[in-house]
Amino acid sequence: MSLIRWEPFTSSQDAFDRLLPQLFGSWPRISFDTEGGKVEWRPRADISETDDEFLIHAELPAVKKEDVKVTFDDGLLTIEGERKQETEEKNTRHHRVERLYGSFARTFSLPENINANAIRCESKDGVLTVHVPKSAAEKSKPKQIKVD
Repeated sequence: MSLIRWEPFTSSQDAFDRLLPQLFGSWPRISFDTEGGKVEWRPRADISETDDEFLIHAELPAVKKEDVKVTFDDGLLTIEGERKQETEEKNTRHHRVERLYGSFARTFSLPENINANAIRCESKDGVLTVHVPKSAAEKSKPKQIKVD
């Protein structure tokens, strides 16, 4: 069993993201460490299902596939990595910086009927697609139990 760090405002973040995306947009999570504050961002993700697999599509614009790590452990699939800030040229002044940079992580709980050994990922056009194949579920036959 794995321990998961409790984030008290994550459910509030998800509610705002679902209900009021035009008004609030995506709020960054702010965590504080010994060196001060750092901003962590969370990529948007869509989860869908076909007859054969579950699909997770995560938006990772400007993130190189070498900077992304996908792991599966104890029923949890984690996508983590870092979006690195572009180096500033000497004669360039930024008037506005709205994109978030730094590390990110998303964790998804997967059902038990998956084939963990066949999970695969692909990255194309700033979208990471994780294919999680379903395993052949054994269908139980009805069994009558004798009452004594």
